[in-house]
Amino acid sequence: MTKEKVTIQDIADALGISRNTASKALNGRTEIPEETRNKVIKKAIELKYKQFSYLESEQLLSKNSGNIALLTANLPNTSHFGSTLISGLEKQISAEGYNLSFHIIREVDQASLSLPNNFDVSNVDGIICIEMFNPAYSELITSLGVPTIFIDCASTVCYPEFKADILLMENQHSVYQLTKELITNGYSSFGFIGDYNHCLSFNERWLGFNRALSEAGIPLDLGQCIVDDDRLFFSRPSWLEERLNEMQKLPSAFICANDFIGVSFMKVLKNKNISVPHDVAICGFDNGPESMIVEPHLTTVHIYSNEMGVKAAEMLLSRINDPEQPYQVAHIFTKPLFRESTAGIR
Repeated sequence: MTKEKVTIQDIADALGISRNTASKALNGRTEIPEETRNKVIKKAIELKYKQFSYLESEQLLSKNSGNIALLTANLPNTSHFGSTLISGLEKQISAEGYNLSFHIIREVDQASLSLPNNFDVSNVDGIICIEMFNPAYSELITSLGVPTIFIDCASTVCYPEFKADILLMENQHSVYQLTKELITNGYSSFGFIGDYNHCLSFNERWLGFNRALSEAGIPLDLGQCIVDDDRLFFSRPSWLEERLNEMQKLPSAFICANDFIGVSFMKVLKNKNISVPHDVAICGFDNGPESMIVEPHLTTVHIYSNEMGVKAAEMLLSRINDPEQPYQVAHIFTKPLFRESTAGIR
């Protein structure tokens, strides 16, 4: 009888390693050898552990005619839009006879501008980059001369000089529409939470937010925003609360760069006895599972993740077949979803 829930211990037992080793491998820890990390990832796919349940291990591990390498600094979890995206991507490239291999780019690799030990550029037909926002490392990848697509990228990318295709979810117009709808419904002051230089998608969301304020004649008040370096959002659990305490006055609504930030900030507000949406409205972006778990349910923007995966595969396969074609920058439409965290809007 199949177990309902696969655990890290199951993966460790299947490979004859410790649970601690399996956990470190899945989290890309530097002390774990590349060969061990790959075995753990493959076993996680086989056992359909969490985000790996979206992948078809038989197709992923089969010996096909070509190889496409997926490079990522952070393997997407089940809450991340990338997990569903990888499912659509893998099925599309498998249908065309390609094998998909995973390569986790560690911080030490990025700092030293080194490729993973198990990455053989001579055996790679195409590269897909997810969560790769380091400009220097992105330049290293594009210099390899291998057809490459970035799903989101560094905020500093300059299209004419960037030698790769780029696929993004539509960011600017959806956040503009979301913010404009709040303004139409009486919200009069706004804050933004998130590092708008974290990646290009965050930057586009920031631009959409500012465009809506500008058109409505609402001045941007950075004192009501939290736009510090991205690492601070994860380094100290108390940091968001510290930043909130520094605000002299709350805006009527916060636009958060993604759902993770939105949900985290709602918890901070709750701890301060600040009511959502009575005292302040909160919006996120991604439509991740947590947006419907948190109370009240989070207003957000839906990403068509599976369709993005299919489109990414199509763009990369097109580049492999015709390397000299002009580079593309494509956006897949998104959809604002108004829920209880923004009162009075449906």
